[in-house]
Amino acid sequence: MSVAMNDGARAAFLDVDGTYADHGTVPTAHAEAVRDARRAGHKVLLCTGRPESMLPAPILEAGFDGVVAAAGAWVRLDGEVLTDLRFPDDLATRVRHVLDAHDIAYLLETPDALYGPVGVDARLERRGEAAPPEILDVLQMPGDLAAVRYAKISYFDSPVPIAALRAELGPEVGILPSSYADTGDNAGEIHLAGVHKAVGMATVAEHLGISVAQVVGIGDGYNDVEMLAYAGTAVAVEGAPSAVLAEADFVIPGPAGDGIAKAFARLGMVGPA
Repeated sequence: MSVAMNDGARAAFLDVDGTYADHGTVPTAHAEAVRDARRAGHKVLLCTGRPESMLPAPILEAGFDGVVAAAGAWVRLDGEVLTDLRFPDDLATRVRHVLDAHDIAYLLETPDALYGPVGVDARLERRGEAAPPEILDVLQMPGDLAAVRYAKISYFDSPVPIAALRAELGPEVGILPSSYADTGDNAGEIHLAGVHKAVGMATVAEHLGISVAQVVGIGDGYNDVEMLAYAGTAVAVEGAPSAVLAEADFVIPGPAGDGIAKAFARLGMVGPA
């Protein structure tokens, strides 16, 4: 059932890493801007490639109307789950077998937890820096991953370049460079073909009964291209890849420059909608 919004209200979708937060730290101005925009009658949602299980509690609990997670495969709005897409069983098994055959480290992402092969925690540690707690705190390594129904995969330590892995896995999936860390061609994110952030955003817009013109998208990574292309108002963060900047109506500073607060002010979202 759709939830009516007035004609002046907007729904803003915020990427997390490098847009709303910087390495998990949220500027005070960003938290205040979200609070003020919601108080004015706008909807504000996180829109991330991460599964919801990997979002730090302080960010989730800061106050949002919902989450588009797993790059569009999971949508929660006002406490209701609207979308929960997982890899079909046959495809899920085939993808895991290809990754195992190449000895690629990977994390199977679900809304409730991350799952990985036994020893993937040690491989995370061997990357030269401590594995982030948002991964380790929700990581499970049950040994047998056959029963895990996942929405997306993050992988690293791949001897196979992204283009070659994409060709081997076939058209049922898409692969993007990792949005979590700058790890070059040996890390990436595998998602169902045709599932991306804009798919989740469209689900929210339909549920709210709003037009695309009322949708704001703000992001900085490769997995934000479709988000910005879909949004009525597209906002990119300085330093984003050229494909992201090409979709933007305007550009804002990153978290250190309070970019979200500046975008909301420019769009008139911090006053009555």
